[in-house]
Amino acid sequence: MDRLNELWPEFWDAALETLYMTSFALVLAGVLGTIIGVGLYVTRPGGVMQNRVLNALLELLVNFFRPIPFVIFIAVLQPVTRAVIGIGIGTTAGAFAIGIAAAFAIGRIVEQHLISVSPGVIEAARSMGAGPWRILFTVAIPESLGPLILGYTFIVVALIDMTAMAGMVGGGGLGAFAQIYGFRRFEPIVMWAAIVLIVVFVHLVQTLGTRLARVIMRR
Repeated sequence: MDRLNELWPEFWDAALETLYMTSFALVLAGVLGTIIGVGLYVTRPGGVMQNRVLNALLELLVNFFRPIPFVIFIAVLQPVTRAVIGIGIGTTAGAFAIGIAAAFAIGRIVEQHLISVSPGVIEAARSMGAGPWRILFTVAIPESLGPLILGYTFIVVALIDMTAMAGMVGGGGLGAFAQIYGFRRFEPIVMWAAIVLIVVFVHLVQTLGTRLARVIMRR
């Protein structure tokens, strides 16, 4: 406990870095992933903007990058990270890599939940003269909003886990704190303090997301 007390400033700095990386990555992944997911949905065969070529390209993109383990992906992406961020390591660089990696998972989640909307509802909107964009924003997305929130909640939890892995390659955060001050220095209390706070973050996100989804689905 004495060692943990000495490290309180570093501990809370690491906690803030974890929150920063998660927030940064969520915004980036949310924007890119939603665009990818909506693109997959609207261009699929029978979709409101069917386009086989574009759909095939998006499928190839997602299927190629999504299975790559994150520890490998963050290393492979370093040239791109340096070009965009200006540096290949550090908190912001780690958050950028996390966001890009998570975008492909979000894209698939968005596509799957949009596809789950009843085809009859879509056809009814079409028969009333609604255009593709109107169907998307007034029918498909509202109908799938509750499940989408649960999907995004799952991704936020995954992002928190990924920040811990990013810490192993210079990304900072609680993962790096647990590794440097706990595991490497044989300080289990320090390591478990970081683990417990990560669990608390995950629990709070999961609880908030679940409750929000329930409210949306009851309407």
